[in-house]
Amino acid sequence: MGGADKKSGLRVWRNARLATMADGAAGLGIVEKGVVAVRDGLIVYAGPEADMPAAAGQGAETVDCQGRWITPGLIDCHTHLVYAGNRANEFEMRLAGATYEEVARAGGGIVSSVKSLRAASEDELVTQTLPRLDALIAEGVTTVEVKSGYGLDADNEKKSLRAARRLANERPVSVRTTCLAAHALPPEARGDKDAFIDLVAGTILPEVAAEKLADAVDGFCEGIAFSPEQMTRVFDRAKALGLPVKLHADQLSNLHGAALAARYGALSADHLEYTDEEGAAAMAKAGTVATILPGAYYFIRETKKPPVDLFRRHGVRMAVATDSNPGTSPLTSLLLTMNMAATLFGLTVDECLAGVTREAARALGLLEQAGTLQAGKSADLAIWDIERPAELVYRMGFNPLHARIWRGQ
Repeated sequence: MGGADKKSGLRVWRNARLATMADGAAGLGIVEKGVVAVRDGLIVYAGPEADMPAAAGQGAETVDCQGRWITPGLIDCHTHLVYAGNRANEFEMRLAGATYEEVARAGGGIVSSVKSLRAASEDELVTQTLPRLDALIAEGVTTVEVKSGYGLDADNEKKSLRAARRLANERPVSVRTTCLAAHALPPEARGDKDAFIDLVAGTILPEVAAEKLADAVDGFCEGIAFSPEQMTRVFDRAKALGLPVKLHADQLSNLHGAALAARYGALSADHLEYTDEEGAAAMAKAGTVATILPGAYYFIRETKKPPVDLFRRHGVRMAVATDSNPGTSPLTSLLLTMNMAATLFGLTVDECLAGVTREAARALGLLEQAGTLQAGKSADLAIWDIERPAELVYRMGFNPLHARIWRGQ
């Protein structure tokens, strides 16, 4: 490291190879002999060292990357990270031949997670969640989205979202929170989905919005969850409260959830295994990102793959995320998730890397602040001991992270 001018607050990472992921750049936006200059937590220059303005490097503390690769910090744009307990017992039951219905009758499924979360204090939720968050951070994740959805009443949904907000005070990471109250039916609803949607739209969302606990609103549009008509009521209320929306859509059947999400200008529609051409076209027109979640597909042994070729043909942007949750994707590795997206769904290396950086930022409405190495964006970087970016997608159970920089630190 060179001498530092503490007043300038300027640091320069030099002698690096950059995958800038810049929108519109060819491929990964690769720069050989690159440099990233950072002041006060923001990138002031990222590009060829030969082209860096003299002022951008004046009086800077310099870090020699010794030819390592720098990418934007990784972004996990779909998680259910805050929960209590786990559902390993259900996994064991299913391996022994139990059906989904038998597991549910034994008190399993989402209801089991609801019971555990309601019994846990906010402090306990934070304590239980931190090891999962740490696993993501250790792989270069600098931004993570966290959904509620295991509280299913006003007090417990807010408790869950408060715990998620607190994660950002406990670790150097950016956290975006999403209210997923329309996730499943709680036991006390006694099967009355419409009455529960009334509670979500009439009470839970307004209280969450008043306390500024959520950055977006999500829902589960599926036969086993809520109908498109019920989700429309949730989205209408979210829009009235000024909150952007996203949707768990077309995972197990085609209820035209992708088209519904697009109609509301959703940031993203997620899962999408059964999305049809009409849904893909609608998403492309609306700019709604398709969030691909291979962890759930793998874990519940799905056989229907998301229509990746349709998304490519229509120009739908694709993000990739862990869907980290206790029941259907107990996954806390974004590197492994990229390998799954490539191996199971045929995404290219470029699509996988864009999916956990630029497109993940887009799926959270954060593209102006994060997701690429460009001047004016947050200095969230991941520095890798690799020969080529494909290694980040190719390897399984191997973490080549050399350093993680969040907001310049």
